[in-house]
Amino acid sequence: MSRPLLFLDVDGPLNPYAAVRQHPLPGYRARPVPGTLPVRPWRLWLNPAHGPALLRQGFDICWATAWMADANRHIGPVLGLPELDFVDFGDDLFRERADGVHWKTAAIVEHAAGRPFLWVDDETTLLDDLYVAAWSPAPAALHHVDPRVGLRLEDFLALDDLAAGLGGPHGGNGHHDRAEAAGARVGG
Repeated sequence: MSRPLLFLDVDGPLNPYAAVRQHPLPGYRARPVPGTLPVRPWRLWLNPAHGPALLRQGFDICWATAWMADANRHIGPVLGLPELDFVDFGDDLFRERADGVHWKTAAIVEHAAGRPFLWVDDETTLLDDLYVAAWSPAPAALHHVDPRVGLRLEDFLALDDLAAGLGGPHGGNGHHDRAEAAGARVGG
């Protein structure tokens, strides 16, 4: 049986763009925003401890971000992540839907192709939860991250619990992984 997927957004979970301060949060480092990407109205702060902490979660990680392939060039190396698969949003990139479901949601369900998954993002709503529940043939869960603080220890612990609920990588026993996550500095 293959491992569940972890769909990972960049801006919000990994880059706390909405932080109300001039200097990076503890554990984060300011990075230049690449000029080749679409205009981004915020700064780029990344926490190098997030990569190892994410890899310990035991998922197959997949970028689910407007950065798409650029996440492998500009985000992954800073975090120590290998080159990852990514959801290609194509023409749906930033296209609002009339039903209020996030523009990423249908593409993520399709990309999962029947595999269990977790989706970490700062923009999901109840409408996305309902869409995923209705359209994903496998167990799936969404985890909202506050874009003012990014991923924190509490989020990693929640991911562990959600994975156990999916019958995921920890087989329902997250105690060992929780101790490891607690020992990792994951951003304040």
